[in-house]
Amino acid sequence: MALVKSPKKQVNLFYSLDCEELAHKVALLSPHIILQNIKWRSFADGFPNLYINNAEELRGQHVAFLASFSSPAHVFEQLSVIYALPRLFVASFTLVLPFFPTGSFERMEEEGDVATAFTLARMLSNIPISRGGPTSLVIYDIHALQERFYFGDEVLPLFETGIPLLRQRLSQLPDADNVVIAFPDDGAWKRFHKLFDNFSVVVCTKVREGDKRIVRLKEGHVSGHHVVIVDDLVQSGGTLIECQKVLAANGAAKVSAYVTHGVFPNKSWERFIHKNGSLEKAFSYFWITDSCPLTVKAIANKAPFEVLSLAGSIADALQI
Repeated sequence: MALVKSPKKQVNLFYSLDCEELAHKVALLSPHIILQNIKWRSFADGFPNLYINNAEELRGQHVAFLASFSSPAHVFEQLSVIYALPRLFVASFTLVLPFFPTGSFERMEEEGDVATAFTLARMLSNIPISRGGPTSLVIYDIHALQERFYFGDEVLPLFETGIPLLRQRLSQLPDADNVVIAFPDDGAWKRFHKLFDNFSVVVCTKVREGDKRIVRLKEGHVSGHHVVIVDDLVQSGGTLIECQKVLAANGAAKVSAYVTHGVFPNKSWERFIHKNGSLEKAFSYFWITDSCPLTVKAIANKAPFEVLSLAGSIADALQI
């Protein structure tokens, strides 16, 4: 017997200041998503002075918050709102945190290391339950899948991926039939290779030579192909650059890159810009999503960057 689809629910979507553009894109894609506002103010001492508009009208309504923790300075004020919204007698509460920023700090290599991925997971696990039960937490391409076990039973993590956006964009390329997927290390291969069943893949690896770690081609053939390097995030971009050099040296016709989260601290995205008069444009395309809104603003209209928006995926997730 076929399951009967339930009617779509109306969701009141609040958002952080950094996520305003993304929130508007989400709302444009669905008539069932209503944007709501928060007054983001500060007292003279710098601590937040916040106000949730239309608080009483939220009783019995489905509520969501679109957050960005890319800037540590704005985390406390957002957590204050995130902790307050479920207490307004809402029917359900969903937190959309596209980028889990401490995800790469999940291990202790020696006594004294602090696994801040676990710290942030504990903070989010203590979001108050709403009338509808635990908070639904939507995260895209968290750095290590085992981090799902860092969250307590008080939240329901939903781990989504931006890879379908990349696959759709690759299908639009004039050389779509010549694309090969490359992974910069075994970790990226383990994480994403099952999402590229219809593609040929190559894997790079890092080997230690003296005090240096050198990127090598571990397996696969790239000669004459448009090779697209895939990973979950980029920081300085050093690994991607070394990987590109290896792929080009092995005969790749073109090299592009995709990461879900373009973190790029200290404007490290500048290393990839196509500069006027440059004889070498190492990356034909560099795709990121809008999970890190500050980066999206910084790289706007700068080749080789293109932004693949998570808006449609977020709109769908809010209906789950």
